[in-house]
Amino acid sequence: MNQKQKYRIAIVANATWNIYNFRLNILDKFLAEGFDVCVVAPIDKYIFYKEDFPEVRHFSIKNLDRDGTNPVREVILIREFVKIYRKIKPDIIIHYTVKPNIYGGIAAGYLNIPSIGVVTGLGYAFLHKGLIQVVTKILYKFSSRFQSKVIFENTEDRELFIKKNILSEEKGISIKGCGVDIDYFSPLKKKTNSGKTIFTFIGRLLYDKGVMEFVEAAKIIKSKYKNSEFWLIGEIDKDNRAMVKEEDLMSWVKNKTVIYHGFKENVKKYIAKSDCIVLPSYREAIARTITEGMSMEKPVIATDVAGCREAIEDGKNGYLVPVKTIKPLAEAMEKIINQSEEERLAMGKYGRNKCLNEFDDNLIADNIYDIVMDSLNKK
Repeated sequence: MNQKQKYRIAIVANATWNIYNFRLNILDKFLAEGFDVCVVAPIDKYIFYKEDFPEVRHFSIKNLDRDGTNPVREVILIREFVKIYRKIKPDIIIHYTVKPNIYGGIAAGYLNIPSIGVVTGLGYAFLHKGLIQVVTKILYKFSSRFQSKVIFENTEDRELFIKKNILSEEKGISIKGCGVDIDYFSPLKKKTNSGKTIFTFIGRLLYDKGVMEFVEAAKIIKSKYKNSEFWLIGEIDKDNRAMVKEEDLMSWVKNKTVIYHGFKENVKKYIAKSDCIVLPSYREAIARTITEGMSMEKPVIATDVAGCREAIEDGKNGYLVPVKTIKPLAEAMEKIINQSEEERLAMGKYGRNKCLNEFDDNLIADNIYDIVMDSLNKK
């Protein structure tokens, strides 16, 4: 048997949506290296990814409730992971997102299968103090003993886990997010907007993503600059406790504070029409909406938090502002408006070069592959 066809890998996530949007570069890499690739995720409408990956076997998981807290259901989920992993018989498993990391990691440990956890962001449980945060930390600490390595999509999340004694220093590795397709998200010549400056937020409509701050800053800017527009692109995540209320969204649209484009499968043309991509998030892994904007030579504005400051060099490819603030965000937007065309282009080109050198999804896939091979060689 060819050496490259030796291994079978299972790639696990909390939704097929996650696989389609963030992990296709991983599928491409391991298939190219001759791996037998299996995906384990609840089936949703994004199962059409299989049309481009017919050689990938997809295993549906039925008991994964992203935000559920019923301990009985969690035990059932572990048992389901065990059953699926026994059927697949993988040589190694990569777990993405919280519940696969924790419960899939425990199941893999029970079966003595090497596994790697990928922390794709700390999310609601780490942003909001309370019992859920305490329990999540305990579960991460317990499950990490079964993981060969734990990968973080920015350096600060790794440092936090080590500082909180959730993870040993030698087990944690940081990479530069999930990567961006630099060929697809390439610069396009922007059509004239009749003097308008368009600021665009792309992402799930969550208060934790800074949507409220974006809207309040928009009100300030629109009162001074009539030719400014503010676009919201994304859907209300009804499974997330931090979801934006529909009445808030309708109020912003009715008052013409923002133009809401809804959820878009393809955001490329909206980035192309924008002058600046804005993400005032409370914490990120490394937000791909930021790197997509950078890859298309757009200045970006984000908060000075983990996962954003790793992508933005203040004043070079965009601006960083304090988290949960409105006036500094509006001031950064005003800087963009008052830039010359040459200054804005220079900022965009700096961001594009940074993407080429750091955030190319092929580089990220290579990083993951090297970590997996290192774990396999230590079996």
